[in-house]
Amino acid sequence: MGSPLPRLGGPPFLIDGGLETCLIFRDGFEIPSFASFLLLDSVEGVAGLETYYRRFLSIARDHGAGFVLEATTWRASPDWGATLGYDAERLGEANRRAIAILAGLREEHADVGPVVINAAIGPRGDGYDPGAIMTPQEARDYHRWQLECVAAAGADMATAPTMTTVEEAEGIAAAAREVGIPLAVSFTVETDGRLPTGMALNEAVARIEDRHSDAVAYYMINCAHPSHFADALDDDLLRRRIGGIRANASKMSHAELDEADELDDGNPQELASDYRGLLDALPNLCVLGGCCGTDHRHVAAIAEVCVPALRNRQAG
Repeated sequence: MGSPLPRLGGPPFLIDGGLETCLIFRDGFEIPSFASFLLLDSVEGVAGLETYYRRFLSIARDHGAGFVLEATTWRASPDWGATLGYDAERLGEANRRAIAILAGLREEHADVGPVVINAAIGPRGDGYDPGAIMTPQEARDYHRWQLECVAAAGADMATAPTMTTVEEAEGIAAAAREVGIPLAVSFTVETDGRLPTGMALNEAVARIEDRHSDAVAYYMINCAHPSHFADALDDDLLRRRIGGIRANASKMSHAELDEADELDDGNPQELASDYRGLLDALPNLCVLGGCCGTDHRHVAAIAEVCVPALRNRQAG
């Protein structure tokens, strides 16, 4: 593994915002099924991705923070690939190219550091709706191929973002252990701070900890506004094991976001203030970024408020 990885309570790392929403609504790209790996097939798409990442790398440099470069592999798994016309060979190449582009960006930005190459291992189904729930064994079997692919391509770690069920997260943790790649698990939560299945967040984390604690470096929360989950954080296990936040700027529910015709990007400064409050609730936070509707403005505002606070906390 090439770079020091984020660790609970460690030095601050930034991560990007809502890649797909930013590229679609702000940069004008067409991305069927939110499968951003499709952009790797065109010169224009690759240039758009590189421009997108460079904005965030500059923010990390300006604030003296590490950066987690997350690959466009969220939907580069077998079922999504087949739906989009990719056979196994072509899909494997897409995963490898996604990692290779990030390796080039890391080399280009040697003044930012550490920079970690992270592969996003997205859900088999939708990131909002759990749909048909797999068993942990089914999830392990499904996701292992992609984990093997990105590990062989040189990813430093993987993250399982927008997990809607604990069973799928368990399966990915088991597969990551077998492959030997460090893993973070990130759950989607609803406006009540619970998983879309209705399971409490602390219950989901406790279940994975009971069976796969050695496979998960830390947990994250994604795709919800901080006001949706702040009340769910008064739990010792969550305080100890949550290391990252990728929140929405919008306070809308997932159902409302699905039906919206325009992007709700909220208020970057307000979101940054909400993140500052989360630092008090979660003493081991180390990775901060955004999710749906957020862009470089939100991450810059978060960095301005939170990176100095995290450094002061470490020094204290």
